[in-house]
This record gives sequence, structure tokens and C-alpha cells, in this order.
Amino acid sequence: MAKQKTAFVCVDCGSEHNKWQGQCQDCGAWNTLSELRLGPASANKATPARQGYAGSVAGEVQMLANVSIEALPRRSTGFEEFDRVLGGGLVPGSAILIGGHPGAGKSTLLLQVLCRLAAQCECLYATGEESLPQIAMRAKRLGLQADTLKLCAETSLELLLGQAAKIKPKVLVVDSIQVLHSDDVSSAPGSVSQVRECAAALTRFAKETGTVLLMVGHVTKDGGLAGPKVLEHIIDCSIMLEGSSDSRYRTLRGSKNRFGAVNELGVFAMTELGLKEVKNPSAIFLNRGDVVTSGSTVMVVWEGTRPLLVEIQALVDSSGFGNPRRVAVGLEQNRLAMLLAVLHRHGGLQVGDQDVFVNVVGGVKVLETGSDLALLFAIVSSFRDRPLPEDLVVFGEVGLSGEIRPVPSGQERLQEARKHGFRRAIVPHGNAPRGDLGMTVIGVKTLAEALEAI
Repeated sequence: MAKQKTAFVCVDCGSEHNKWQGQCQDCGAWNTLSELRLGPASANKATPARQGYAGSVAGEVQMLANVSIEALPRRSTGFEEFDRVLGGGLVPGSAILIGGHPGAGKSTLLLQVLCRLAAQCECLYATGEESLPQIAMRAKRLGLQADTLKLCAETSLELLLGQAAKIKPKVLVVDSIQVLHSDDVSSAPGSVSQVRECAAALTRFAKETGTVLLMVGHVTKDGGLAGPKVLEHIIDCSIMLEGSSDSRYRTLRGSKNRFGAVNELGVFAMTELGLKEVKNPSAIFLNRGDVVTSGSTVMVVWEGTRPLLVEIQALVDSSGFGNPRRVAVGLEQNRLAMLLAVLHRHGGLQVGDQDVFVNVVGGVKVLETGSDLALLFAIVSSFRDRPLPEDLVVFGEVGLSGEIRPVPSGQERLQEARKHGFRRAIVPHGNAPRGDLGMTVIGVKTLAEALEAI
């Protein structure tokens, strides 16, 4: 009997080690090595030549100018918000990974998309977590047209590829990649080696046949995609469906996209009939109360290719402990501490003995620096207990020396604010409009000028 070999693979970078150790030698991460059992190779089975992830012929070399460029028409999913995140639609031969917390609506969204696409082309929905009657019950509850959609319940990679080669679908959904297993790998489903090999085989199939591959991925308790980090390098597009359990709104954000802009945002609402796209996301994030209170201001952030109006709130209160708290929800914690230091040095406002809590309304995560000035305005408004004007919108980046730096797409942000009824704006001097936009715009160069303007 052949001796079974074992290896230890890093979950983050995918590098292999001969023995277990606390730290990965390649990426430096701690406690990320997992045991992988390697089955002995069969003596009577010829080992096929491994092809690349792009399905290219081994050894073939071409001149760049001689590579034929064929038009790859994008296929619409039926949801404009989904198409926006994808960069305009589904590209033939692309591999897309959709992750999210349990109950976020990943399977619901993909089932709605495939029921619409099945009327136009051949589609296959492969499930390994739900039974076929469960999917049929969901389609009936959502009122979907399921006459032309083909389903299969399969967890074997080889059998699934055989079914796909027979049906030849234009769109293939695998729900989920963590439950698939290959006979060539002896480890359990969901392990590092199984996820890596199954994703590589599916991606090769998609590239060779021009099939759109949509894979559902699990997430860890920290919110990151489960499995090896190499999985995100294999695929063409990585999308996260986010949403809290106490809110019916879901945000679809792309973190990697080879066919469009990254950090694009799509907004959906979970209803009894499934996910419905929200055409005007700024309207739901600007649902302010009737009473104007201090510590609240509206900023314009740039998400992908469009502006988005979001309300930001701040609460400054006396600290009852020796170490004041700094809590940021929807913003970066370290940037909040840095901006408080800038406010003290260049704004003359001391909040070192105060607890500071900031929150972005609606559960939106703001990743850009254009929200710095609006954040400081909300903190100053709460500290002085003075409400800001209700028709005021603010955006701008704050530097360490107290200067207000311009942000990209300033004109488009102001036009979006004017469209929603805002008549006053405080922006960086470099983003001040040269013409008349129908609103009062104050351009500031320093933080002191901005504080004097309010």
C-alpha cells in the first residue's frame, strides 16, 4: 500500500511547507497553515498536461499585434445595479465570485438572474447546499418564470463538468464552491486544496468554452472570503453582497473587476418578491428626521462611477474614563484619530477628553478621503451643539497641515447635490465651480477657513 503524503498549505498565500510551523515563510502570516493530505498518484493513469487558468494552449507563443480581438458582447443580468457593479454586464468566459454573510441574499439574487437569462440562452444552476425542491419552492414564492431554467444537485466536480459539457450552458452558477470536491484530491470539501483545484478547473472550463461562471463563496466570521487567497487571483471579478439583519437594504460592492471599475456600488432592497434594485440610492440614505439636530451633515462620496449622498452623524460627549473612546462605524478608525489631531492643531478645538462616536447612516462603508471635511463638521456641530443648515452639503480631503485638498469629480458631486435640493455647499477651493450651478458654493483652502464658513 502506497504511503500517504501530507503537506501544510498556507490559507492566505497558498504556499506549501513540509511540516507545520507557526508562521508562513512566504507571506509572514501566523497560524495559517492547514494540513493537506496528498493521495498517491495512480500508476496506470496518465497525468494530463496542466493547462493555464486562461485555457491557453501549452507552448503556444503569439505576437501581441497578431492576437485576434473579437467583440465579446456583454449579456445583461436584468438588473441595472448588478450590471453596474460588473462593469456593464456579464462577459463570456469570465469567472465571477459572489460572497456574503448567510442570509444576505446571494442565492436569491442568482436565482432571479438565471430565471431571466434562461429565457434568452441556455443556463444551468448547480446547487450543492440546497435540494431541488427547496429551490423550486423559492422560485414559486418569488413568482419567477422557471420554465426554461435547468437545475442539478451535484457536489462532485467531475460529474458537474460532465453535465456542463453535455448541456453547454452560456451561464453556469455553482452554489457554492466550498461544497465541491474533486476525486483527484483526498482532502475534505472546503479545504484549501479542494477549493483551489475546483475553482481552477471551473475557471479553465469557463475560459475554454466561453461560459459565464458565477460561483458563490462563503465568508469567515471576520467578513472575508473563506478559502485560500489564491482563489481571488484566479477569478476575474470578486463581489461582496453586504447587509445587516435589521435592514432590508443590501449593497453589492465589487472589490476586483477585470472588466470594469472597482469599488462600484449597487443597492438592492429585500422584499417578499426577492431583491429589488434601488435606482436612486441617495434618497434612502438621506432619510433625515423632521427635527434638525446637531452632529449631522451630508457629504457626497464617489462610489465607482457615480456620486452618492450620504448622511454622517457624530456624537461628542464627556468621557467618564481616563481613556476617551473613539468609535467609527462605516469609517476607518485610524483616520478618525488622525483627523481629531488635525482639528486640535489647526482648528483650535480640543476634544482629547471627550468620547467621539461617528456613524455613516444606512450601513454604507465610506472608503475615500473625500469625507474628511464632512466628518469634522459633524464633530464640531456636536461639540458646540449647533445644528448645521439643512440644505448644506460638504466634501473635501483634509491634510495633516490643515489644508483642504480637492477630490476627483467635484462638478458631478455638486450637480448630484443640487438635484436633491441642496442649495449650499462647502468644498475645496480646487473644486469650486467656475460657472453658476444654481447653488451657493464656498471654496476653502484651509481648515480654519472652513470652520469660519459655518
